[in-house]
Amino acid sequence: MATPRLKEKYLNEIVPSLKDKFQYKSIMQVPKMTKICINKGIGAAVADKKLVDVGVEELTTITGQRAVATKSKKAISNFKLREDMPIGARVTLRGDRMFEFMDRIMNVALPRVRDFKGVSDKGFDGRGNYTLGVKEQIIFPEISIDKVTKINGMDITFVTTAQTDEESFALLKAFGMPFVNKNKQD
Repeated sequence: MATPRLKEKYLNEIVPSLKDKFQYKSIMQVPKMTKICINKGIGAAVADKKLVDVGVEELTTITGQRAVATKSKKAISNFKLREDMPIGARVTLRGDRMFEFMDRIMNVALPRVRDFKGVSDKGFDGRGNYTLGVKEQIIFPEISIDKVTKINGMDITFVTTAQTDEESFALLKAFGMPFVNKNKQD
């Protein structure tokens, strides 16, 4: 199997440029992507259990890796929610699958969003991780619009080894993440 395009770009272009930019002594200090976590909450699953299976199937189709159902941790009577009820789906991507998914989301899925002007640069958590919310699963070409019964969003978290938001921003920008705000320095 061939090496993913973004992995080669990281090793050949991003590592040297970030090493120079942040004055790292070793290339081992350069931040890298460790994993991508995709989480899909399905609130209507309290009433209809089949929606979780559909959500798991959609995430599996999008990522190419088997997704798992998430269960509620505690009971909340106002939402008719009991403990250990399936209420969502999640998947964690690492290695080559992570780079392939990252390539697809930046170059295929995000440009398909209606009125797309870029992703917000406010999704950083202070520890070098970035979370992006997607409102519709139909932006992914793997999902057939005819088979979709309910539009669901998902949270996509890019986990890096960066120590600061600035380093993480530079890493994701170098990968080609289309950030909207141009007020930060590249």
